[in-house]
Amino acid sequence: MVFQSFLIKYGEIGVKGKNRYRFEDALIQQIKYALKKCEGTFAVTKNSGRIYVEAQTPFDYDEVVERLGRVFGITAICPVVHIEDNGVEDLCRSVEEYMRRVYGDAEKTFKVHARRARKDYPLNSQELDAKLGEVILDAFPNMRVDVHNPEITLNIEIRERIYLYSQSIPGAMGMPVGTGGKGMLLLSGGIDSPVAGYMIAKRGVKIDAVYFHAPPYTSERALEKVVDLAKDVSRYAGPVYLYVVNFTDIQLYIYENCPHEELTIIMRRYMMRIAEAIAKETDCLGLITGESIGQVASQTMASLLCTNEVCTLPVYRPLIAYDKEDIVTLAKKIGTYETSILPYEDCCTIFVAKHPVTKPNLGIIKKHERHLEDRIDELVQTALDTKRLIIAAEE
Repeated sequence: MVFQSFLIKYGEIGVKGKNRYRFEDALIQQIKYALKKCEGTFAVTKNSGRIYVEAQTPFDYDEVVERLGRVFGITAICPVVHIEDNGVEDLCRSVEEYMRRVYGDAEKTFKVHARRARKDYPLNSQELDAKLGEVILDAFPNMRVDVHNPEITLNIEIRERIYLYSQSIPGAMGMPVGTGGKGMLLLSGGIDSPVAGYMIAKRGVKIDAVYFHAPPYTSERALEKVVDLAKDVSRYAGPVYLYVVNFTDIQLYIYENCPHEELTIIMRRYMMRIAEAIAKETDCLGLITGESIGQVASQTMASLLCTNEVCTLPVYRPLIAYDKEDIVTLAKKIGTYETSILPYEDCCTIFVAKHPVTKPNLGIIKKHERHLEDRIDELVQTALDTKRLIIAAEE
């Protein structure tokens, strides 16, 4: 007896009413995508509020569980044994074999939870609970019944076939990617922005990304690092369309014409303008950043007000109230941290003032931006016209 399939459980999707099928179908598509590169072939089906992943050829159990565990929308993955309906006595033998294979002689508490989708089965649910519980007690003296807080709940579902499962592996939760629209992530080489992308994707948002490259002040290795981070995010969010914008000429022009204590804010405002222009071209519904209040000078309340002012799209900041330790913990959990701390600087770290303003005045910032009027529109348009697209996907 081996696990032949997995029952996929979902949470929020179940309360979507008449639109639930749309979310179920989106989840099925994400499951199929996640399993594309797994060893083996799989059928993903939906039946009476259940989603099943059934192996049609031999497969690597650990690989399948690991990949399913990254699919947003799944709350639990239950390895299932399915058997043909050859009568109650055959079911009793299968239950005993299942418990022996999965738990051996372990000393555990248990309960049986049977459900009949087929009302023609000779025993009803309560009779099945009692019958199969007796089988387990007779075969495993170390086990005892606890109907309130059992260590093992053996689920039996009587359908066209009979399904047995007792294990529940936690899923990634959230909503299926693509059900929440599309957003443009400002992706740097730091710790925060990949985590922000992960968190927004978890709410069903498809992620595009923009990276501001500043050669020769940033190396090609810095770009490779950002591409690697986009691939890390794609393990959860699906393929990420990464737009690489050459920002060098804009940075130098701002550096030459604006007060140095305001460089970070003014550069950030132009990054937001460019990111929004690309977002509108690609039908994104908002911008996403990894900003957290007070973490650096450009992320104070006053600074965020100044950067927000140039945007007409909403700006989503899922990390806005997170401590740095919280962000690092999540980065380690999702596998982006080790890439983020590689020593290749992005363009944000090159032109940093010694004493950046922490309480910028919006009126003064806009006044100083007028020093850029001669060439800034041309430079921005050139940056947009020469952007590169890299499709970052899990290898």
